[in-house]
Amino acid sequence: MRSRACPREPVAVPGQGRRPDGAGAPRPRAVRVNLALERADQADIMALIDALDAYQKPLYPPQSHHGIDVAELLRPNVLFAVAREPDAAGTAGMAVGCAAVVLGPRYGELKRMFVLPASRGRGIGAALLVFLERAARSEGCRRLMLETGVLQREALTLYERTGFRRCEPFGDYRPDPLSAFMYKDLD
Repeated sequence: MRSRACPREPVAVPGQGRRPDGAGAPRPRAVRVNLALERADQADIMALIDALDAYQKPLYPPQSHHGIDVAELLRPNVLFAVAREPDAAGTAGMAVGCAAVVLGPRYGELKRMFVLPASRGRGIGAALLVFLERAARSEGCRRLMLETGVLQREALTLYERTGFRRCEPFGDYRPDPLSAFMYKDLD
């Protein structure tokens, strides 16, 4: 696998349409985020992962949790992306979102996709997906697969809107009425 030195990529994420919570208020104007491949064992990133777990654990029984831990996210076959909102000085700033692709011989699996609730509805999740798709493609990955919970409507909508399609369980997954399985070809 090639070296994955990746500079920060500033991205203007447009705020358009309505908020996903149905409040009807227009979304905020464009927000700039920096997207980069980073290590998952940083304190602010581990706090994001803890927030993701705190959100998901009350929704699903333990047998329907399929997250991976920080040690797994540090493996050399994992692309771990972080979205940061620049601070007033324009430096990297606060981590507001993250996602990973675990690269395998036949596909990459999207894992640990999360955007802080206060930062949702501004396109950060879609920007993370595009960034990771590009990084995975540069590593030779031609298909992304994912498992997500059926109670996470915002996530399902994002994945469908960005070209993911429903499929049967893959890899070691078994059918689970609380799981949705999806794929996207990157060719």
